Amino acid sequence: MEPILAPFKMPQPAPYQSKGLLGWLRINFFSSWFNSLITLVLIYIIFNLANFLIHWAFINAVWFGDSAKSCPDINAACWAFVTDRWRLFVYGLYPSELYWRVNIVYALAALTIISFLYSYGRWTKYFRITMIIIFPITAYIFLVGDAFDLKYVAPEEFGGLLLTLVIASIAILGSIPLGLILALGRTSDLKVISKVCTYFIEFWRGVPHIVIIVMFVALLPIFIPDGAGIDVVVRAFIAFAAFNSAYMAEVFRGGLQSIPIGQFEASRAIGMSYWKMMGYIILPQAIRNSIPALMNTCIMIFKETTIVMLIGFSDLLGIIQISLESSDWIGPPHIFSSAYTFAALIYFIFTFGMSKYSRRLENRSNIEQQ
Repeated sequence: MEPILAPFKMPQPAPYQSKGLLGWLRINFFSSWFNSLITLVLIYIIFNLANFLIHWAFINAVWFGDSAKSCPDINAACWAFVTDRWRLFVYGLYPSELYWRVNIVYALAALTIISFLYSYGRWTKYFRITMIIIFPITAYIFLVGDAFDLKYVAPEEFGGLLLTLVIASIAILGSIPLGLILALGRTSDLKVISKVCTYFIEFWRGVPHIVIIVMFVALLPIFIPDGAGIDVVVRAFIAFAAFNSAYMAEVFRGGLQSIPIGQFEASRAIGMSYWKMMGYIILPQAIRNSIPALMNTCIMIFKETTIVMLIGFSDLLGIIQISLESSDWIGPPHIFSSAYTFAALIYFIFTFGMSKYSRRLENRSNIEQQ
């Protein structure tokens, strides 16, 4: 008896409403009456908000001027405040005749960032290591001077975006290695080292940040010989690095705890020493697993640089506040809103860039794992 075969059916085309742009819109925004209602309400809100922002920020905005009198319309952005004071925002209190030195540092910083964004074949690793070593040394020489016939500039004269980036860079680059050492110490089998690192971490995490900064600025000269000779800004740098190292330590400790215990045991079973096990097996995986939390902490550090305003330093937000108190720009509240909108955009650009780079690292790590 021959088997009964089911009749062969040609594949049918998708319904018209599910193809193309109309089909995509129907599936994603108008799949039901309730979703359609929410979509229409959101379109109405977004349209009105976008219409207001375009008129406020571009069409009716005032772009150039030298005082608050240039911005009489309270319903328009006063970008004249930004264009009039942009040098102060970018360079802070740095001597104007030495702006070229800051420009070189900005250019080197951009080159360092680019070195991590793209691949250059077998030279990528060496290029990145070179920039990591050269950039901090060169930045210090050009910004502070007092070497190679460069005029000395005290760190107190830093300000604006320059001071914000310097504090954030030192805090991040200083807290990451210190935090990694603390995390290894806290997970150490040696009880003395583990307890010391644990108490250190818990102390810094349990004290408000502003208290730490004030302690370092005011009390560091008392506990360290010749501490009065340490620049006030440098003390703030140390405070930022020490404070955030405790949070970095917890980030790395979480990464270490994410590694299966079997990998520790297997490393010991084949005769690896502690440092070889950590360097070749454990730390590469732990750091990779810590990337999301690590980048989140870096973003937090960048935003927390504004706290130096409370001890009299003029970072980007501090410079904006000082400029708003100038007699030329004391005026209606819309000038304040424009100034702080500008500050928010600057902080968003940097933090969003860090977030995107974090996503890139995560995707690259996932590919390498596969």
